[in-house]
Amino acid sequence: MPRGSSGVNRAPPPATAQPSDGGIFRNIRATIVDGFAFGAGNAVSHRVVDSVMGPRTFKHETVVSQAAPASPVATSMSACDIHSKAFQDCVNHFGSDISKCQFYMDMLSECKKNSGSVVAA
Repeated sequence: MPRGSSGVNRAPPPATAQPSDGGIFRNIRATIVDGFAFGAGNAVSHRVVDSVMGPRTFKHETVVSQAAPASPVATSMSACDIHSKAFQDCVNHFGSDISKCQFYMDMLSECKKNSGSVVAA
């Protein structure tokens, strides 16, 4: 053993603390950069697939069905047309005082209820 050496291994000096630049902001910046990288990679991969497979196209098809024969509801609705017209005439005449048209509204509601259709008030 050389003289002056005690044979003991000495530990390296402690690391100095690095100054912090705001940990939360560093994380936010890293997240934003990751998002940009993902978005750019995604766009590039779409372009590569489009160049190999051809551009993506969407076709919209409209299916036209045969007209159904006249239903009994349509016939009964024409039976309620007279009540609907009477109610509309009353509303047009009395405008601001709709309470005077309650009778016509009740008649129209009763007709629609008996015909099985929904009252659209």
